[in-house]
Amino acid sequence: MIVLGIDPGLANAGYGVVARCGRRMAALDGGVIDTPAGASLESRLASVHGRVLELIDEHRPAAMALEQLYFGQNVQTAFAVGHARGVTMLAAGERGVPCFSYTPQRVKSSVCGNGRADKAQVARMVQTLLSLSELPTPDHASDALAVALCHLNAAPLAHAVAAAEAVGAR
Repeated sequence: MIVLGIDPGLANAGYGVVARCGRRMAALDGGVIDTPAGASLESRLASVHGRVLELIDEHRPAAMALEQLYFGQNVQTAFAVGHARGVTMLAAGERGVPCFSYTPQRVKSSVCGNGRADKAQVARMVQTLLSLSELPTPDHASDALAVALCHLNAAPLAHAVAAAEAVGAR
């Protein structure tokens, strides 16, 4: 199973592609989609959307996992991230890729065992879980790989629940 993890953002959107084969997981790709600060909002959103479509076409993920919005003190940033998250989900919808959302605490708990882990701890655990020779950088890419890992850890349970619900509906 291949999962495209996204750490949504307008200026910097992290992405990470992780494959699971049996119990083994491997990073296939990871990086950041950067958009220029001086560009118009619609241009920046089109860039994020276009690059996510390219990633979907290249890797053919079975699912996309996104980090949910965290509303800090800056409402403007939250709106910008929400726009970027929306065009990311639009790209998935256009390609028929199901989307799953996870809170930052759930991602950290899934990867580190602690929902309050700091970014350095998340990066070290991503490195360990994916047997990477170096720490994944930058932070947005590391976070996106963590989101993908979170989904891969949650997917077996989600499939079991869906199957049980389908049987119960009959």
